[in-house]
Amino acid sequence: MNGRGDLVGPLPEDRDPEAYDRLRRRVLWSLPTGLYLVGSRSGDRVNLMTCNLVVQVSTDPKVVAVSVEAGSATRGLINDGGAFTVCLLDRSDRAVVRRFVKPVTDVDRDADGRVVALQGEPVTEVAGGLPVLATAAGWIACAVRATVDPGGPAGEPASHVLFLGEVVDVGERPPDPGGAPVEVLRMEDTRMNYGG
Repeated sequence: MNGRGDLVGPLPEDRDPEAYDRLRRRVLWSLPTGLYLVGSRSGDRVNLMTCNLVVQVSTDPKVVAVSVEAGSATRGLINDGGAFTVCLLDRSDRAVVRRFVKPVTDVDRDADGRVVALQGEPVTEVAGGLPVLATAAGWIACAVRATVDPGGPAGEPASHVLFLGEVVDVGERPPDPGGAPVEVLRMEDTRMNYGG
């Protein structure tokens, strides 16, 4: 349902709109979903944004899809900058995602102008200055190859825009002593739910 109480999307025959909407949300929320930080940059403007709508969609070439809210700061930065990063987080870092649910306002730079912290969290710059959380378990840098607005009913813009990015660089945090594998943060590790 949208803010006006109207069901968004098609309604199967003989279904109560409210009951169907609750069922649809419950089923969509049960899809296994990671929880990531998406980095973006345009000129001196930088951002990290909490995001769960990320998936690899092609193996040759390696392409990752990221869906961001149509009116978000991140959408504008990715549009202008033509690239994005995806930070994979360790489950123990789940509290950090809450620092990035709103656009970044606290940016620290070193003497050379490189971004070294966002919202008080240390970051590094990769692939032309895109931000990556320094404690990320791994990261992916992508160059945008296509942008898709899936469209809403009657040709209205959709709530989110899909960026398809070809992987241009990757990295990971060195393994912990003892070689324990990193458990990557997922939506169900938090009390957050989004989408559906």
